[in-house]
Amino acid sequence: MLLLVLTACSGRSEADERGGEEGQPAGNAAVEITIAPGDGATDVATSGALEVTAAHGTLTEVTVAGPEGESVPGELSEDGTVWRPGEHLANDAEYTVTAVGQNGEGQEEERSASFTTVPADATFTSNWNIADGATVGVGMVLSMTFDTPIEDMAAVRDAVHISTEPAVEVKGHWFGNQRLDFRPEDYWPAGTEVTVGFRVRGVEGAPGVYGTLHQDMSFTVGRSQVTTVDADAKTMEVVRDGETLRTIPVTTGAASTPTWNGKMVITEKYEETRMDGATVGFGGEYDIPDVPHAMRLSTSGTFIHGNYWASAGTFGSENVSHGCVGLQDTQGANDPSTPGSWFFENSLIGDVVEVVNSNDDVIAPDNGINGWNMPWEEWGAGQ
Repeated sequence: MLLLVLTACSGRSEADERGGEEGQPAGNAAVEITIAPGDGATDVATSGALEVTAAHGTLTEVTVAGPEGESVPGELSEDGTVWRPGEHLANDAEYTVTAVGQNGEGQEEERSASFTTVPADATFTSNWNIADGATVGVGMVLSMTFDTPIEDMAAVRDAVHISTEPAVEVKGHWFGNQRLDFRPEDYWPAGTEVTVGFRVRGVEGAPGVYGTLHQDMSFTVGRSQVTTVDADAKTMEVVRDGETLRTIPVTTGAASTPTWNGKMVITEKYEETRMDGATVGFGGEYDIPDVPHAMRLSTSGTFIHGNYWASAGTFGSENVSHGCVGLQDTQGANDPSTPGSWFFENSLIGDVVEVVNSNDDVIAPDNGINGWNMPWEEWGAGQ
């Protein structure tokens, strides 16, 4: 009798005979879930340390709960094997991770771990210039200020998440190391809905100094209104949604105190306000307690406002101001028929007023929220 010796060409191995690892059928190993950092870890970095992975299968659910039960959003890799958080964690906070995965046969495994993040040596706070739910003009710029110098500007900038409907590309630009402004390339399309997620909490802005801001806000861009002031012609044209509403005679800066050229954005509105020349470097040249219908265009003191002290013949014929744009008005701000009142009532915070043909330089982009005077290729460059 002949004995036939068979080689391994049949495709079955010793491992096949005894099954897969830990008694699982071949090709059906239990999914292995790893949570980093490990359970009980302390002084964990607020970014770059948390990661959940799966071997021999995929992750089906990952939840990360913060100290107050809030969930940390995250992103799962395309192959379903790696999960990472989508934002920084808070400082000196305990987090609990629960992860579920399954192998190719649908068998599930669950793992959990808790850890505590690193305390902050110091913190920094942030403020911004747009009220939640506001309707603003097409020139509005989101401007954030910080109470301490920021060194990792890119990390702080990238922690501000802006989404729009319709989709518009928005970039941030740093002015120095304590101010960060955001805008699109061109004025916002009318009707744009903007949502901002401030995720600065846990961001290390400088060594040992972490942010605390973790908040959402939104605003709506209203109708498009852009006003062009021609300092030479002494007129201004108000254009809304592509149509001229009105052309109004004005007075702008005198020869010795000309008005800035450039695109300026209305940032504040006052039905009446005091204007004291001493506060903007003009000594005692003027102090008017009740300037009507005043709207701020620059930090340095440029306003577009009503003027009741100049004669009616001044508007459209002479430039006599200390740099502001003046419209005919009445004392008391109580006559709705005046140009000053009409423009005030028809303007939004965020509307654009562009001055042309003035004998002065273009206003600096950080003098007010006037970043529209910076070319797009420079906006957002570097940090």
